[in-house]
Amino acid sequence: MKALDEFKVFMSKGNVIDLAVAVVIGGAVNTMVSALVADLITPLIGVPGHFNFASLSFTINGSTFMPGLFLNAIINFLVIAAVVFFLIVRPAQALKERQSSKHPVDPTTKVCPECLSVIPLKAKRCAFCTSKVR
Repeated sequence: MKALDEFKVFMSKGNVIDLAVAVVIGGAVNTMVSALVADLITPLIGVPGHFNFASLSFTINGSTFMPGLFLNAIINFLVIAAVVFFLIVRPAQALKERQSSKHPVDPTTKVCPECLSVIPLKAKRCAFCTSKVR
């Protein structure tokens, strides 16, 4: 019974739930981006003809090598990575920068030149060493 209780505690931790949500959302984003690439971007790239290297192959000593499938996978990866970067990462970075650009806060303290203690900005004497401060 103790192992079951430990399992319940483990499953109720935030990082496990966050990971599960991230996997589900990642799958949904993957489906969206794959559809975007397959239905919109790949046809634009292949306007003059079909953009498919799957038929590329060669044979050595009876073994067939198909580098075309690998080239298709590389091209699909690069296109998907570009779509994710330009449609998700860049806008998210711009939004984050826009939200974090706040005006700097005026300081309320200063450092005593004698003892290097932090004192209020309007103080005329240091509370630690009692020296006069400007």
